[in-house]
Amino acid sequence: MRQLVKPERYEHILRVAELAAQIAKANALDEGKAYLAAILHDAARDLSAERLQALALPENEIERNHPLALHGRAGRRLAQEWGVEDEEVLEAIEGHVYGVSPDHKIGMALYIADVSEPGRGVNHEIREMALSGRLEEAYQKAVICKVRYLQQKGITPHPRTWAAYQALQQSRDAG
Repeated sequence: MRQLVKPERYEHILRVAELAAQIAKANALDEGKAYLAAILHDAARDLSAERLQALALPENEIERNHPLALHGRAGRRLAQEWGVEDEEVLEAIEGHVYGVSPDHKIGMALYIADVSEPGRGVNHEIREMALSGRLEEAYQKAVICKVRYLQQKGITPHPRTWAAYQALQQSRDAG
């Protein structure tokens, strides 16, 4: 995996893996699964558009126009080729780009770790929430921030990101 990514991406991956394991521990989740998903989450991030599309066929206009949106699904395929069979880990790898359902705790931990790892210099409050055992609250804030950021930039959220956002809204309204 290290040979597939740029050195700075590899450093990001290591920071995300460490943070994902810490978030998992703080929320009584499986640290090993969180770490594995995180160490593999960006394996396909630096691949060419052609390679991404070969690993994960575009499903919509966003993916056709922005092949980088495929790197989660492409990363899942690579992880499977490397022998990873744990569906929770595979779903987390795929979902780190779009978001995951509110009942996917390892995916939530990875998503939060990816958007808030210290090297990014942003989302400190989201990271602290997750590390203090408030995983769901931190995840909800992370997805809402992402959707609002995209909307402010005039970028249409990916359908799966929009679905994650709506599921969180429904979950919050029901709670």
